[in-house]
Amino acid sequence: MGNESEVEREITEIMEKYPQAFRKMRGATSHHIAGKRGLVLGIANDRSIAYGCAKVFHLLGAEMAVTYLNEKTERFVRPLAENMGCQIIMPCDVDVPGSMEAVFERIAREWGKLDFVLHSIAFAPKEDLHSRVVDCSKEGFLIAMHTSCHSFIQAAHLAEPLMQDGGSLLTVTYYGSEKVVSHYNIMGPVKAALESCVRYMAAELGPKMIRVNAISPGPILTRASSGIEQFDELMERAVANAPEHHLVTIEDVGSLAAFLVGDRSKSITGGLHYIDGGYHIVG
Repeated sequence: MGNESEVEREITEIMEKYPQAFRKMRGATSHHIAGKRGLVLGIANDRSIAYGCAKVFHLLGAEMAVTYLNEKTERFVRPLAENMGCQIIMPCDVDVPGSMEAVFERIAREWGKLDFVLHSIAFAPKEDLHSRVVDCSKEGFLIAMHTSCHSFIQAAHLAEPLMQDGGSLLTVTYYGSEKVVSHYNIMGPVKAALESCVRYMAAELGPKMIRVNAISPGPILTRASSGIEQFDELMERAVANAPEHHLVTIEDVGSLAAFLVGDRSKSITGGLHYIDGGYHIVG
């Protein structure tokens, strides 16, 4: 492993830990992902769900464009992207007009097509996230809805012309969209809106063979989730109540995402796909 990148070493360790699962995954999906080109939105650092997805995409031979939020996060994201051989690494702040358009313009110019988009972006102002829903400010609600929900609509709008041969659009949601989860607050209604958008977009884009799906992982400690009050308790409750009694990993989410962007999922669209050790059936 002399010339193996840091990402490849991490993937090797994961494969050695779960050899049977990865053999099955590679046999089922690898040749249906190799050569595909996709955009991954939302990597903040090496604990991001988006990064877990990107690692598995890379393992299975996909080529990716990767974005980072700003200069502060670039120093964390760029080394990860470069280790995965990404040639397109760009800033993308969905709250800045023209930022996402610039990413898709470069993809159109250099690739001319796009096979998949993984959207893992969510944000609410701290004071609104930590308050009751009935106390959420109008400004905080609009920011949370635009950043976490409308940005996926915008990505789909920009991706559609590049998916002439069909494609896959994925976003990340959470169980708090359908059940009241303590301290999830305004993000619950926002994620519910996101899931509804998935269904409508799937219906609208289906005739073009563009699939739209949402992935709903169990609680994972990421930069975004760290802003939720008492998140440690939420993780402990998930371990205690989930049938499998363990937390999922970002690589677990990546395995599901890889299947959903692969050709074997060509008839799966408009769905909400849980990967939470079964927590949603008892939570």
